Amino acid sequence: MHNLKPLSSLPDRDPKNRPAFESFENTLDKHGLTLKRSETTILQVNVGLLCNQVCRHCHLEAGPNRSENMSFDDAEQVVEYARRNRFETIDLTGGAPELNPNLPYLISELSHLTPRILIRSNLSVLNREPAGRLLKLFKEARVVIVASFPSLNHRQTESQRGQGMFEVSVTVLKKLNEMGYGHEGSGLELNLVSNPTGAFLPTSQKQAEERFKRVLAKKWDIYFNNLFTFGNMPLGRFHQWLITSDNYLSYMMKLVSGFNPKAVEGLMCRSLVSVSWAGYLFDCDFNQSADLYMGGKKVHISDADGKPVSGDPIAVADHCYTCTAGAGFT
Repeated sequence: MHNLKPLSSLPDRDPKNRPAFESFENTLDKHGLTLKRSETTILQVNVGLLCNQVCRHCHLEAGPNRSENMSFDDAEQVVEYARRNRFETIDLTGGAPELNPNLPYLISELSHLTPRILIRSNLSVLNREPAGRLLKLFKEARVVIVASFPSLNHRQTESQRGQGMFEVSVTVLKKLNEMGYGHEGSGLELNLVSNPTGAFLPTSQKQAEERFKRVLAKKWDIYFNNLFTFGNMPLGRFHQWLITSDNYLSYMMKLVSGFNPKAVEGLMCRSLVSVSWAGYLFDCDFNQSADLYMGGKKVHISDADGKPVSGDPIAVADHCYTCTAGAGFT
């Protein structure tokens, strides 16, 4: 299943077809909240669903069997859109964005149009050829690397990302450190992302970062700048696992009970516009998985002159509870 439906149409209902929990939209309303755009400062671009891994938590079901990759024509449209509308940050994601042949073009062109480019990497793809040329380009363009590193426990990491992925990730992190990434004052930022490996919420980000820094330095002499802890989206492959393991409802109830109204103000979707591999506009990468187009309309980036307008409503569904549980996605 690749064209996923919003959670409101998925099996979260009891036998009498009544909601098992309050919808996210109703919860916002009960707190007197609306989710609307502020100033859009971030352009996020999903360059494709092709990936060298098949991670259990992937909301887009990326993998080696996916052929969806951003074309050069759409990559050119991304560059033109960024030229028309300057962004403070441009965030390149996937799949494994390194597997899109147009990535070097995007980085080379976009690096002149924004002060900050991020790439979201699974690390293992950088252990293959011709990753050396990409790494050189990352360093030259001062690309910020945001790398998936779920756990300090190799069994937990491999249960989510596949056998052998922990050692490969450690190897690549060491290579990045040798290039200067992760060291204070180098100008080469290396951030890690940790996701839970089961149907539970992430631990405290501050405590987790302190532990990751201490253990990685002591055991492997590895250094990084920041750690981000995010919950897993009940979409895509993780949603399917929740259903088959009979964890869906209990996981959703954890998200619902963890709703933090204060997290709404800082949600990343309020300042971000997301472009799919096919060039269409969304409020976030997660809404791509749920087929929730920005503004409820299928608009291609070539037809979008300006940034999304401040005050415009953001498309929501029940998966948005993940972004507002605890500290949320900010």
